[in-house]
Amino acid sequence: MELAVGAGGLRRSASHTSLSESDDFDLSRLLNKPRINVERQRSFDDRSLSDVSYSGGHARGGGFDGMYSPGGGLRSLVGTPASSALHSFEPHPIVGDAWEALRRSLVFFRGQPLGTIAAFDHASEEVLNYDQVFVRDFVPSALAFLMNGEPEIVKNFLLKTLLLQGWEKKVDRFKLGEGAMPASFKVLHDSKKGVDTLHADFGESAIGRVAPVDSGFWWIILLRAYTKSTGDHSLAETPECQKGMRLILSLCLSEGFDTFPTLLCADGCCMIDRRMGVYGYPIEIQALFFMALRCALQMLKHDNEGKEFVEKIATRLHALSYHMRSYFWLDFQQLNDIYRYKTEEYSHTAVNKFNVIPDSIPDWLFDFMPCQGGFFIGNVSPARMDFRWFALGNMIAILSSLATPEQSMAIMDLIEERWEELIGEMPLKICYPAIENHEWRIVTGCDPKNTRWSYHNGGSWPVLLWLLTAACIKTGRPQIARRAIDLAERRLLKDGWPEYYDGKLGRYIGKQARKFQTWSIAGYLVAKMMLEDPSHLGMISLEDDKAMKPVLKRSASWTN
Repeated sequence: MELAVGAGGLRRSASHTSLSESDDFDLSRLLNKPRINVERQRSFDDRSLSDVSYSGGHARGGGFDGMYSPGGGLRSLVGTPASSALHSFEPHPIVGDAWEALRRSLVFFRGQPLGTIAAFDHASEEVLNYDQVFVRDFVPSALAFLMNGEPEIVKNFLLKTLLLQGWEKKVDRFKLGEGAMPASFKVLHDSKKGVDTLHADFGESAIGRVAPVDSGFWWIILLRAYTKSTGDHSLAETPECQKGMRLILSLCLSEGFDTFPTLLCADGCCMIDRRMGVYGYPIEIQALFFMALRCALQMLKHDNEGKEFVEKIATRLHALSYHMRSYFWLDFQQLNDIYRYKTEEYSHTAVNKFNVIPDSIPDWLFDFMPCQGGFFIGNVSPARMDFRWFALGNMIAILSSLATPEQSMAIMDLIEERWEELIGEMPLKICYPAIENHEWRIVTGCDPKNTRWSYHNGGSWPVLLWLLTAACIKTGRPQIARRAIDLAERRLLKDGWPEYYDGKLGRYIGKQARKFQTWSIAGYLVAKMMLEDPSHLGMISLEDDKAMKPVLKRSASWTN
């Protein structure tokens, strides 16, 4: 639906949701509390590894979950990030260029910064929707600004997307759930009327017309990051934000025919927004769902409206953590067990609970799986296991503590053991391996953009660098992140900050990759700032909850 205000007053039209400049919702009225200055911590290289690594599942000093992330009251000049300015060493030469590029992508609404567009590529002939602000794309930009002491843009973004959530949204004649968050929005400037209008897309304009399941989860995660960064809970405690969280959760916690605690999703509902065989119960959505539930549990008030959701969240988290850690986890021993599965078992004592046929295990997996290491596979549903590696889901599993400390270490072991396959010459593979030939034709529908080792089909995405770095710091393996960042720094600026790279090793700029892709830029900056000051990890890391930790009876291959 579109909303515009001018001389003729309020006007609505169907199809898209819009918000005009003249609405009476003031971005600043919900949060006027001064920002809190917090003393910055030592850089990672000056600190003991035990300060940030696992030690019985918790970090020193109460863990990252109890930290403020510094930077709440710091400001910087354009191209002069606060995180680098406060240290004695010289930043990498491309850091300044990255900040300038990030600021060029800023979008303003009524004179206030509201987000960053997906890409600032003037050389591209087709803009498509790369001139819009995407919820998932803005997350690394938001983290960069929070770490740099500039929270206002993040507050503006959170409040405006929250307001968009409240508008009626339809795809053709079907109405979407009230809690659905937009995939993206665009600011339209009418210089003649002096009106700024927000034009939102809830999936009705997307390829495949799929609503973004991940947008609401990212919004909750970002709200917590904002709260942790500023040390101020007043925004999250407003009635508007409390209601927004409850609406998002209502879509996910409603009762139905599900026999699993995981969320059933369509293809194209997340970062992989095209047909790639991730329908069902994709790891990316399950990990984000888990993290959003834990973030919401911290921020929801225990009042009459919130108490019911708190109880539902606690129940769901317990079931979801057990399900994911038990059935999605794969290591050498578990692979061997699946290989020996019997089929057609019936009764509560069945070992092969999903009736997975051992012959469906792909040949590549037997060579790929190291003796030490493991990961959460892509999908588990009746008679189907998608054994592909998906980076985002596994990194979020570490950060949210969906993965146990042992599983987190095993994921990092896998990355080290399979460096060429997962990192190559440009971090990080979005999934591995690529699907090709007849399987590609069936799974993707002959998608010309998702050919083998390109885009979502085994492409290398620099934006994932921030997630890798965060996971490395949490598990006490910063050397992995530093090595990956060194690889990225050799080419990112020279290549014009591409969206993705192609090839088995990520050697070639993607055939349809946009240049000056904002989240490639922001992902690099966030990775650099976290390595310089690991306490930033507190924004996007949750410590392990012992109450949700089941006893794993299967492999301990990572300790052998």
